[in-house]
Parts: sequence; C-alpha cells; structure tokens
Amino acid sequence: MKCEILEKIKQSMKNAVKSEFYRDHFSGIDINDINSEEDFKKLPFTDKEDLRRAYPLGLQAVPDDKIVRIHSSSGTTGTPVIIPYTKKDVDDWAIMFKRCYETAQITNLDRIHITPGYGLWTAGIGFQTGAELLGAMCIPMGPGNTDKQIQMMMDMKSTVLCATSSYALLLAEEIAKRGVGDKIHLKKGVIGSERWGEKMRRRIAGELGVELYDIYGLTEIYGPGIGMSCKYECGMHIWTDYLYFEIINPKTGEILPDGEIGELVITTLCKEGAPLIRYRTHDLTRFIPGTCQCGLDYPRIDTLIGRSDDMVKVRGAIIYPSRVDELLATIDGVSSEYQIMIDHLNGKDILTLFFETSLEIGDASEKLVKTVEHEFKDRIGIIPKAKAVGMGELPRSEKKSTRVFDNRY
Repeated sequence: MKCEILEKIKQSMKNAVKSEFYRDHFSGIDINDINSEEDFKKLPFTDKEDLRRAYPLGLQAVPDDKIVRIHSSSGTTGTPVIIPYTKKDVDDWAIMFKRCYETAQITNLDRIHITPGYGLWTAGIGFQTGAELLGAMCIPMGPGNTDKQIQMMMDMKSTVLCATSSYALLLAEEIAKRGVGDKIHLKKGVIGSERWGEKMRRRIAGELGVELYDIYGLTEIYGPGIGMSCKYECGMHIWTDYLYFEIINPKTGEILPDGEIGELVITTLCKEGAPLIRYRTHDLTRFIPGTCQCGLDYPRIDTLIGRSDDMVKVRGAIIYPSRVDELLATIDGVSSEYQIMIDHLNGKDILTLFFETSLEIGDASEKLVKTVEHEFKDRIGIIPKAKAVGMGELPRSEKKSTRVFDNRY
C-alpha cells in the first residue's frame, strides 16, 4: 500500500467516525495507530447488515446542510440502506462515470439511451449525470414502456444503450420480433446491475449489432460507474484514485493474492456523506495481473462470477448461478435464459431447471433435456428435473432477473 493511499484511508476513517455508525463500529480503535497496510488489515469489515442497522441516517458523516441527495438500496430483502451524498460526492461520481463512457470510447457526439430506473435507485441518474458531464445527448427514458423505448430509439437515433442485461435482452428480442433492426442506430451497449453469462452476451450483441461493455457499481459505493470494461474485454478497470480495493477469502477474511478468486472489499477514499471502510460487497471476482492493451493506467478486476451469498445447497451439492450459466453455454440448442425452482417435497429436495430452446418442443427437445440433466449431474453433482420451454416463455425483466427461486423456507 502506497503512503498516499494510506493517508487517504486515514482521512476517510476520520471522516467516517463523525457518523453514529462508525463511532460505534470503531469503538476502541485509535485511527492514529493505523500506520501500515498490516494495521489496516486488522480493521473490522463493514457488511450490508451493519448498514441496515444504521437506518435511516446513522451513516451520515456531515451536517444536514452539506447533504444534497440521498439514494437507497431496493430494500426488497430487508430494511433499505440509506446513503447520503454531498455535492462533492455527486460531482466525484459524475467524474468516474464520465471516465467509464470514455473507456468505452463513447464521446459527446453519441446519443445515450438510458433505461435503468430513476428515483432512490442510483442507476438512472448515475448514467445521466455522467453523460451530461461528457457533453453527450442524454435520452433519459427510464424503465418500461417497451413500445415507446423502441420508437424513441429509432426517432432519436440512439447510438448507446444503457441497461441491465435482462432488459437489453428483452429489447433485442422485441426489435427482432418487430423487424425494425435496420432502423436502429445503436453501436454500443453499457450493461450493468447484474451478472450475466457469455451466451446471453453473445445473443444481445448479435441481435442488436453492438459492442458490449460491462459497468460495475453498487448503491453503497456511489452507484454504477466505479469500474468499466474496455474494448479488449479483459475485465473491468477500477478507479483506484477514488476507491481502495481488496480481494478476500469470503470464509476467513484473509487477503488473497492477485489472480485468486474471492470477495471484493471496497474502502472509499474521497466520499464525504457516507464514507465506508472495508465494505464487503459479496461480489466474487479477482484482480487481473499485468497491464491492459488499451494502455489505461488503472488496474482491473475480472467480470463478476457471482456472489458469495447467492450460493444454494441442494442435496449436498453447492450451486452458484454462474456455474449453471457456464454449463448451459456449452450445450447447443439451449438459450441463455433459464430458471431454477427448488422445492422440498415428501422429505426430499427437488431441483427443477427450466431452460429455453429454439428447438420445437417434442422428441428433439426431450433429447436435449436428457443432455442437460446428464451435464448437470456430471458437473454439479445432482440430477435436476429439466424442462424445455420455447423461446421467450420465461419471464423477462426491466430490472434484474431472478434465476433461482428457493421455496424450501
């Protein structure tokens, strides 16, 4: 850890303890004793459950007159997390987001079509402020109303689509279904908010005829825009002048060396409204060693492979959605879209895997079902009850897709 980074971390800690949450969290810790990377590694982690207990404004580290905005996590699985922002926080976020667009070689001549949601969620407004700082034409559609989305895309000649992978796929399918692909001017897609597999990526890129870029972020740490892939598709560059990143063993908390997969932990270096120290994202990735061909002087993390908390255990087998993505990607005739239903019936766990196929439902699809069941057993360790459905039959989402439904609890 460089000296200037350590000094930034110490200053961030001094700001953090002005909040009610961190005064308690760091009780008994003297910030002046943090003088090395080893000292820093002894600090306790911060987790989302900690932030929920700080609801509503226990994270606020500046007076009310400095707060210009709040954002919040969705709160769909518990108490929402409220993150207050100062004007500097908003400005810093816009600078990072502008850098993301520039990393994808998006310029002020582009027309940026924004479909993520606005409001308490960080997505829509993050994409917009970054685009405005870039000086590009911004088309702030928000989610939903697919008819209007496609009409505006054609009329405004949008060149960049910003979306979740789920909604990008829905739009791609609708454009193909309506036969208006020749009236769409999209060149690039900036996709974030959820992990997505290679098969889904190829479908979206092929049907829309665009180059795709991964953008990374989370509500607790500004929002989307803290990492971005480049044209070489070899991970995402991360903005280490604003944030400090670690990769840990999710079970032990041990720091892992470059190249090993673990959980991403982030410390804010410049955030005023709600600084976070050693925040566990639960996102699984790795640092990519070496310098990128694009020449950008920022390190990279790999494309996310899942979350340390989205694992399910069925009949002794540990299942990550990312492993199912990888498995299905190798089987011809299987689409990128699938859903897993887990039930407990008659004292036994039952896993049903629904997958879409372009084959006609019948004898051909039944052979494919057997192939899927065999590969699942071979790679993951249990036999699912596989069911083939037609293309487009599984639900599409304007936000994030839910792949696994565990009905046992």
